[in-house]
Amino acid sequence: MRHAVIMAGGSGTRLWPLSRSGRPKQLLDVVAGGDGGAHSLLAEAFARLEAVLPADRIWVCTAARYGEQVRAALPRLHPDRLVLEPVARDTANAVGLAAALVADVDPDAELAVVSADHVIRPVERFAAALTTAYDALAARPRSLVTLGIRPTAPATGFGYVQRGAPTEVPGVAEAASFREKPDRATAEAYLASGQYLWNSGMFVWRASTVLDALADHLPATAQGLARVVAVPVGPRRDAVLAEVFPALPKISVDYAVLEPAATEPGRVLVADLDVDWLDVGSWPALAATLGTVGENAVRGLAVTLDSSGNIVFSDDSEHLIALVGVRDSVVVHTADVTMVCPVREAERVKQLLDAVVAQAGSRFT
Repeated sequence: MRHAVIMAGGSGTRLWPLSRSGRPKQLLDVVAGGDGGAHSLLAEAFARLEAVLPADRIWVCTAARYGEQVRAALPRLHPDRLVLEPVARDTANAVGLAAALVADVDPDAELAVVSADHVIRPVERFAAALTTAYDALAARPRSLVTLGIRPTAPATGFGYVQRGAPTEVPGVAEAASFREKPDRATAEAYLASGQYLWNSGMFVWRASTVLDALADHLPATAQGLARVVAVPVGPRRDAVLAEVFPALPKISVDYAVLEPAATEPGRVLVADLDVDWLDVGSWPALAATLGTVGENAVRGLAVTLDSSGNIVFSDDSEHLIALVGVRDSVVVHTADVTMVCPVREAERVKQLLDAVVAQAGSRFT
């Protein structure tokens, strides 16, 4: 059967001080809804998958410390579909753990791996592309399918995948190559060629296929996960997981699985995902989900005078942010932190957080 897992374990440090270690970005109500309210990225990801799958075949993988918050945020999540990582060990182990637990329930499972960090519109096109990716597994059961976003600009912050020969499934091609984040000139050449897609970090494969790939390329992880699922569900399995998982080698699924598989012609495929896609990984990205006041992106109570290009966010409906003559800045207010930085420096927020911990202590994380 077809299953999907939402990867929701990240801490979202580039959205500090809104995103905190105890309540990360995927659980914050930052996406505007049609009713004038807001909901979380995680809730949106779950609803998006419900256009393709029944709720009892949607899983969520998150850090153990977020477990209760995830359950509260997703009342339709089946009680047995929450995968809890004891510690963070990068995506190869998170994906492997999810695949092992899904395969334990359904050995023939076809598994989509999606992110809780994305805003994707329209849902109908996402659902069609995901269904096409599942269909590719019927034609090529051992394939690893990545979802590629049609680029709309020469972005330098994303990885790219090059389309190769078309497959027997319309909308799916063999992946000719993967490219890391390019410089501007290279990104412009990629866009002009029409051959390259943004690598979304979303995949579809059989759970058994990714576990076999881990056995070939990351045997320590495969052996550790096999120990976990060898124990019945319950406290004993939880204890084995807590013992095994922290010792697994820390590595991404791209390096551990996709790159080695890509050396085998036709093994990795790319499905074309033609949607409006936003990876909400920074304040400039989040700005696209906010309302506007004049020429500024705003959430909360704000008054601006002769100010433009700013990103203004307050989580306190009684607190006014007032700007005069301010240009191209990020202004964020929370109960215990106010942060201001130029938009062009927004990628350094993670670095700023490190300085905060060093100088002011971890209570602000």
